[in-house]
Amino acid sequence: MKVAMSLAEVRDLRHQLPDPFGLVPTMGFLHEGHLSLVRRAKSECGSVGVSIFVNPTQFGPEEDLEDYPRDVERDMLMLEDEKIDLLWTPMAEELYPPGYQTWVTVESLSQPLEGAHRLGHFRGVATIVTKLLTAVRPDRVYVGQKDAQQARVIRRLVQDLNLPVEVVNCAIVREPDGLAMSSRNAYLNPEERRAATVLHRALTAAAEAYAQGERGADALRLKMYEMLLGESMAKTQYVSVADPETLEEQWGPVERALLSLAVFVGKTRLIDNIVVGAG
Repeated sequence: MKVAMSLAEVRDLRHQLPDPFGLVPTMGFLHEGHLSLVRRAKSECGSVGVSIFVNPTQFGPEEDLEDYPRDVERDMLMLEDEKIDLLWTPMAEELYPPGYQTWVTVESLSQPLEGAHRLGHFRGVATIVTKLLTAVRPDRVYVGQKDAQQARVIRRLVQDLNLPVEVVNCAIVREPDGLAMSSRNAYLNPEERRAATVLHRALTAAAEAYAQGERGADALRLKMYEMLLGESMAKTQYVSVADPETLEEQWGPVERALLSLAVFVGKTRLIDNIVVGAG
């Protein structure tokens, strides 16, 4: 595994690697969900790179930038075990030099759901992903469905900017009790960890109602709310039944939908989603 920090280093090392080249962009503190992306990339590409960068521009002023879990040495050992070809740990001062003022904004897709509660978040996401993709020019970039809106934003920016990269969306990896794997799960104490399973239980309740013939968006939202209300440690920020492509909130009957939610368990904000319907 080659390790690069500077843009010059990563570009030089990338040119030495065989195509197709797959990139897995991460913020580190890796878990099995990240590793599933790496393994998918390894199965489909001639070489694989991973980036680790806690991107400051996607965190709001009241969010957890300073406390976000970091352990690069641990991450490096995990990636060595996976036998990746290239690890890039960018330097913030090189990606965002003094006087920085250029941003990438994906307009309507960034506004609902997470965008409504994390102002400026997707501007930061779209900008850093564009920088990563243009720096190393991968043939494929691997993203996780747990951040469903982020994955949709990335697909849109790649399409709109005519970037020659395929966006590969990979399934959510869950703990045995259904909790979606996330670096932020490390914040949870044992009691909160138990309570956090309510996110998946709420989504499952709505998905089961859909499977049994329920098509009303309001009824599906109510199923999620009812399950969340049964957990005293959970504070719901939003539940949503949205169009999987446009992310617009749905009303009335739905045939295909992204069921998603954001919930605080203690001080930890968790998100999760399920897609129901054909396609």
